[in-house]
Amino acid sequence: MGDVTIRTVVSGGDTIVYRLERKPVKNLNLRIRRDGSVRVSAGADIPADEIDAFVCGKSIYIHKAIQRFGELVPYRPQPKRYVSGETFYIQGRGVRLKVLRAEEESVAWDGVYITLSVKDPDDTDKKRRMMNRFLDQQCKDVFGGMITRMYPIFRKYGVAFPVLRIRDMDTRWGSCLAKKGIITLNKRLLEAPGNCIEYVIMHEYCHFLYPNHSKAFYDFLTVQMPDWKERKSILEKELAFVHI
Repeated sequence: MGDVTIRTVVSGGDTIVYRLERKPVKNLNLRIRRDGSVRVSAGADIPADEIDAFVCGKSIYIHKAIQRFGELVPYRPQPKRYVSGETFYIQGRGVRLKVLRAEEESVAWDGVYITLSVKDPDDTDKKRRMMNRFLDQQCKDVFGGMITRMYPIFRKYGVAFPVLRIRDMDTRWGSCLAKKGIITLNKRLLEAPGNCIEYVIMHEYCHFLYPNHSKAFYDFLTVQMPDWKERKSILEKELAFVHI
């Protein structure tokens, strides 16, 4: 972790407290977490007053994001208990869980039900581990398949086939390390409709050609996916993340 400080700015009479982390990055990066905390990462050579001004310039956005997260608190999913009748979402579809007692432990999905067979149905930790492995594999299959299908668009621009990483992330749908050829996707994206997952992957793919959110980036994204704004809007309603 880089050098971290807590800073305070005042904009329009409102106080914003943010966590500044100095990292080897080229741009100022702003994140608002689900708990309402504000985080900024910046290079060591960027003056603190310039960063403060940047945060002040984003004050309206920051307050709206914090308010939105507050409104969504009552609707956040409760922790899973891994019992029969619970619903898991895969590509926007609700799938019911069935838990069975069995000597042969396994997870099977027939498109309608996920059947979790375990020796001890009361062993929540074991059920959690088995379901996490199952969902991780679904992420690899779904995300990996979409990355493969979209790749021909970018191969002609000299982009190497990317490495897929899957992570639990609080505030981002995905990220891209263009120089290392890595696309990282949020595990929770598996819950979103397939066309929304495609949007995130297309967005990250475009960063291999346009590192910043410039006009050229959005122009290229629009050519490749004309309805990306509609997909993004659906995703913002499905998953309560802030992504800028």
